[in-house]
Amino acid sequence: MNILVTGAAGFLGRRLIEALLLRGSLTNRNGQTAAITQITAFDMLPLEGINDPRIKVVCGDISDRATLDSLLDAHTDSVFHLAAVVSSQAEADFELGMRINFSATQNLLERIRQIGTCPKWVMTSSVAVFGGALPQTVPDDHVWAPQSSYGTQKAMNDLLLADYSRREFVDGRSLRMPTIVVRPGKPNLAASSFASGIIREPLNGQDSVCPVPVETRLWLMSPALAIRNLIHGHELSKEQLTRGRVINMPGLSITVEGMIEALRQTAGEAVTGRIRMERNPAIERIVGSWPGAFSADYAKDIGFTADADFAEVITQFMSEYLPQ
Repeated sequence: MNILVTGAAGFLGRRLIEALLLRGSLTNRNGQTAAITQITAFDMLPLEGINDPRIKVVCGDISDRATLDSLLDAHTDSVFHLAAVVSSQAEADFELGMRINFSATQNLLERIRQIGTCPKWVMTSSVAVFGGALPQTVPDDHVWAPQSSYGTQKAMNDLLLADYSRREFVDGRSLRMPTIVVRPGKPNLAASSFASGIIREPLNGQDSVCPVPVETRLWLMSPALAIRNLIHGHELSKEQLTRGRVINMPGLSITVEGMIEALRQTAGEAVTGRIRMERNPAIERIVGSWPGAFSADYAKDIGFTADADFAEVITQFMSEYLPQ
């Protein structure tokens, strides 16, 4: 089967492609298990370091309609749509966020509708679609009320995908992901970037700034579990999606203080001493509008899973990315 992955050179895109290559097969649009014959890895920058004849690397601007049209044809069985401009960047540059986060998604879906083959589609949504007055634990039927351009763009994508799926133009699933922690590499422009930074930088012997109060509660998921849940979402049949195509993912609810304490228990006082509290009103406003916990009953009922312990998430990062 042929698969398109957008955002392929990003952290999750790369990990997803590695996992798909290792797995070797998926359930195709006809409900049959089929060998993965090609993965089109699309991003602005080339995917590097994965040498496999099943990989086709394509670079380009996802907002360019002609480029998008060239990525999809009647042989495309599945799409994993991960490409996005992150939260703070979308807030700072409205036109960029709308072009990449919303218009490109709409154009991809419209291209699929024109082809007429109804492939499987998995995309990542965000807890940023919620905001305003929130209960301590957000139920699945809570009304969306985004407080940022990024959240609004993700909410529009969710509505669009639900309708395209209802019309059977695409067999879609939008996974409303928690903040993915701990990410390796350098900080990015996401408002949630600090959630990885306050763990990653201290473990690497570097100072880190926490821009929100320690009582801020976050909804988190480890990278490894994010990939497993993305693949699980793909493998679900449309008959299992009885409560809609937009699914609040289960996660680990923890305060920033709890994250730092888990780091202290795992790596010691000297490591947590590298974290400096320095509140940033812009980051605080965006992150503070997000829910800190979800019931995620629908997701749990259809087999999605959450991390049980943040110390284990830290240990997982240390074993994978720190010198032994």
